[in-house]
Amino acid sequence: MEFFSQTYVALRGPQGQPQTAEETIGRLTDRLSPATLLADRRAAVLALKGLCRDHKQDVGDRALPGLLDVLASDAEIDVDIAKAVLESLIILCEADSANTELGFKYTDTVLATDRVINILFALLADTSFYTRFSIIQLLVILLHNRRQVVQAYFLKAPNGTRNVIATLEDKREIIRNEALTMVQALVSSSLDIQKVLAFEGAFEKLCNIITQEGGVEGGVVSQEALMCVDALLRFNPSNQSYFKETQLPPVLCSLLLYPFSLPLQESAPQEFALQFWDEQKAINAGLVVGILGMLIGSKSSGSQEGWAYIRCLVELGLSSNAPTKLKTQSLRLLPVNMNFPLSQLVITPYMPVPETNGEEWDRLEPASALDALVELALHGEYNGLDSARRPKDGLELRAIASAVFENFVLKDEIRYAILEAMLSPAAAQITPLLQTIASSPDTSNVDLAQISSIQFSCILFSHLLRSSPRAKNSARVIKPTINSQPGADQGQFFVPADGSPAPAAQVEQDDEPPQTLLQILSENLSLVLLARSRPDASDRENREWDRIAVGYLCHLSQWLWEDPKSVREFLDAGGLGTLAEPINQITEGDVLVPSLCAFLLGICYEFDKEPGEITRSTIHQIINRLGIDNLVGQIARLREDDRFKAVGPDNVVLVSPFTTKSGPTVPNQTPHEEAEMWFDWAFIDFWKSNYYAVQRGLTTDPDQVSASAGQNPETVMLVSSLREVIRKQAEEIESLQKQLKEQPVQTNEVPQLQKQVVDLETRLSEFEQKQKDLEKEQEDLLVLLDEVTNKRKHDKTRLREAGLEVSEDEADVDEDDDE
Repeated sequence: MEFFSQTYVALRGPQGQPQTAEETIGRLTDRLSPATLLADRRAAVLALKGLCRDHKQDVGDRALPGLLDVLASDAEIDVDIAKAVLESLIILCEADSANTELGFKYTDTVLATDRVINILFALLADTSFYTRFSIIQLLVILLHNRRQVVQAYFLKAPNGTRNVIATLEDKREIIRNEALTMVQALVSSSLDIQKVLAFEGAFEKLCNIITQEGGVEGGVVSQEALMCVDALLRFNPSNQSYFKETQLPPVLCSLLLYPFSLPLQESAPQEFALQFWDEQKAINAGLVVGILGMLIGSKSSGSQEGWAYIRCLVELGLSSNAPTKLKTQSLRLLPVNMNFPLSQLVITPYMPVPETNGEEWDRLEPASALDALVELALHGEYNGLDSARRPKDGLELRAIASAVFENFVLKDEIRYAILEAMLSPAAAQITPLLQTIASSPDTSNVDLAQISSIQFSCILFSHLLRSSPRAKNSARVIKPTINSQPGADQGQFFVPADGSPAPAAQVEQDDEPPQTLLQILSENLSLVLLARSRPDASDRENREWDRIAVGYLCHLSQWLWEDPKSVREFLDAGGLGTLAEPINQITEGDVLVPSLCAFLLGICYEFDKEPGEITRSTIHQIINRLGIDNLVGQIARLREDDRFKAVGPDNVVLVSPFTTKSGPTVPNQTPHEEAEMWFDWAFIDFWKSNYYAVQRGLTTDPDQVSASAGQNPETVMLVSSLREVIRKQAEEIESLQKQLKEQPVQTNEVPQLQKQVVDLETRLSEFEQKQKDLEKEQEDLLVLLDEVTNKRKHDKTRLREAGLEVSEDEADVDEDDDE
């Protein structure tokens, strides 16, 4: 009753006459003076809080300074007045859609000095529910409106860090959950605050919250806590190093039910591989996977936790029933320079039992992680269970698998080992990759699964050969023995653990000698180009034939680049006629295939250096017949195509313009729109680096030395060797410098190490100078050759004009040059 009486007196006029809102707010503001009694100030604050929403501007303009004074003087000693003034400030500073400008205006008033922020962080020590809860809500609003200002004040606030951490330990869930939101906003884009909270024990408190909530199955609370951990670690190397030194790295793996110290020869437990997944659990697991990928890094992938994290991601992506997007994220986060033995790691894949809605699974025979990775790229998830529908998520997973394969085969010795396995003539030993790329496409029917498999096999094989003359030499002698039955390459990789592999299909013997892989690819390309030229084919069929033709052409372009012997074999197999036909019969809107055919034709012309029936002069005649300008324009048109422009380093899968076909549904997956893939980023980068050289080469005469052939093989090998030596020396220098900085060194060892560093730097400079001299010498030779050729033409012209005789050989050469 006393409260109502005091409020009534405050609102009543001098003679009891009704007052306007402005008059009432003015009177209430006057009662906020420290000269009044505490009870009167409390009543005035409660009354102002009731007027805030309907008269926000009037209360803010007139009463905000008084409210801040009450907060400073009375909030610590009176819980009710603290609750009321904090709730009033929340209403005034909230930048809702109706009063955005007012919210920012009053926020600036509150943050004019650091006084209010210091008071708020100090009051967080108060364990009263309403006080702590309202302070956290107000801080969230202030951080949302003026984050950088609040962060600057926080770094100087006494006991601010300790009180913020204390809110994460609050037993009351509503306060703890609201504190998670505050911490996310507080650490955003502030490395200093991230470090301060981390060293105050934020990681331990957050991991305790996640564990108490049940790990990745803990719902939204676990999600918020994981987001805080992510915010503390991302783009903060100091916190990442600190986190690895704590006892928490194994906790991340345990959240996914994966044992941290699992020996390489032991398989992952079934409770990790087979789990029940819902949408929220997938989100939480995605946050854990993101943190694992962030902590792996390029410099720590060889450490104990780095190897455990890498294996966890590999197992999750290749041998679990996790959602497709989570598998894609796991494989994408593997380091580029991954030094992990995929070929030695044995995993146990699982296959869903049909018509069980993902509740029953078959355990398959163990296989190496490398074989499982290739199988995933070639046929898709669960051995191609859903490849006929070609959903976008599934295609992205296969694209990421091919990217991981590319990173794994960066070392030449790994490439050679894989290619050596393909040189065996026995049909039983043929590898799945060779089986798929060498199998003839079924041109009588559009098989989406087979087309995608062949396209990905071309991408994987390109990764083996790109920029490696030795690998190309090995690939040229591969003579695969292929089962001619369509689809024989699919479904024979994994078998149930309690079953036995299907018997190998008998290959019919004939008297014809086996063809090389390059000859087979040339024939397959010819078949596909013939299929796409059928007049009765639908738009869908033509698009699919174009897609498989693009796969062959992209692979052959990278194989034949700087490889004259492969160019000779391709031309002898009829490749010249195969390429000329699509260019000669181009139609409106038909861009990709003719452009790539023109590009490959230019490569053949550029690197046709080996003796044979089809010479550069022969190709030059075809080029003149097709039109040099036409070919140059066709190559340039490729980069204007939407399917080419849409490809990026992290985006190679496009949405298909055709409707989704019905098909089997993969467990834990929702229906997705159909997608398609035309190029991988490695080819886009290759094409952009070399298309200009190909265009310029088309305009040169057959007898003219091409720019790309300016360096002989010996020079190329020498330059490559020098670059490798320079790279190794630079790495050694960096390693020595790091040892000097980080490790304690005895006084007598310092001069010796410094002398070694100086010596290495001197040798590095000498190698760099040698490389520059070689490059300058090559440029001078090319310029001299061009000048001599022009001078010779000029001299012969002057001899003819003077009436002097010119030898017949010289005249013939001159006429050929003029042509």
